[in-house]
Amino acid sequence: MHKLRFALFGNIFQPQKSAAVERLFASLGDRDADVAIDAAFYKFLDETLHVDIPPTAQLIESDDFSADYVISLGGDGTFLEAARRVGSKEIPIVGVNMGRLGFLADVSPADIETVVASIYEGDCSVEERCVLKVNYLDSTKNSTRTPKDADAAVVPQGYPFALNEVAVLKQDMSSMISVRVSANGEYLTTYQADGLIVNTPTGSTGYALSVGGPVMQPGSRTLGLVPVAPHSLTARPLTLTDDTVINLSVAARNHRFLVALDGRSEQCRQGIELEIRRAPYRVKVLKRQNQSFFRTLREKLMWGADARQVES
Repeated sequence: MHKLRFALFGNIFQPQKSAAVERLFASLGDRDADVAIDAAFYKFLDETLHVDIPPTAQLIESDDFSADYVISLGGDGTFLEAARRVGSKEIPIVGVNMGRLGFLADVSPADIETVVASIYEGDCSVEERCVLKVNYLDSTKNSTRTPKDADAAVVPQGYPFALNEVAVLKQDMSSMISVRVSANGEYLTTYQADGLIVNTPTGSTGYALSVGGPVMQPGSRTLGLVPVAPHSLTARPLTLTDDTVINLSVAARNHRFLVALDGRSEQCRQGIELEIRRAPYRVKVLKRQNQSFFRTLREKLMWGADARQVES
């Protein structure tokens, strides 16, 4: 096996992680692995945690980096940020859970040495996860009405990909919004709601789950369409195939709404249409052979647990 290179990304707000990081460095050092560390995480380890960083470790200061594996140290938010940095590089990511629930970051800090050994022994599998891409279309360009400067459509300039979900949401405490939905060019419905989530199977255990969306098995090639606090009891979550092209047009009383991609939100003005489709690449998630999605559901959501036994 050639000498492996690991890229490390981590949450910089969890001081209790120093022991786990030191054990990770020791385990990688025993195998003479090359290590590259995100610059912000490097600074946190050095100046806040005072961890002994390998002297040969290199800095990652942009998205232009290479590695055989990426290790994310934090919660699911840290994993999503690592996935954003990896982009289309197809580098497998393993998530070590330093947070709370952790569906993506599902490796316990106590298992760090075990997961490193599994990588070197080839005792791991790779799951490929669907990614969403958003295109922003200015619908005012085809309108006979000339918009005022205050109403002019502003196209968000942020990273247009999401591993979990794309959500359109009302802004602050404003009135509910109207979201007109088309699927593959055919009008579907208009939701009167606080928002609408389009999620991947990976995102089905995130924001979408908290507002009543269905849990989807990774690799099921599906997308979820989940309204947030809809103003109709008949508005129910919908599951679509992941080759569906979804178009959303939003109307809001204050002419503004939010677009959130994996929690990264930007303000958008009425007149922008969102075209959401499957991205041309997938994110690779590294799993040990004894891990399964169903086991994770049982453990994280405590399915089958008897509350009477827990209380006792």
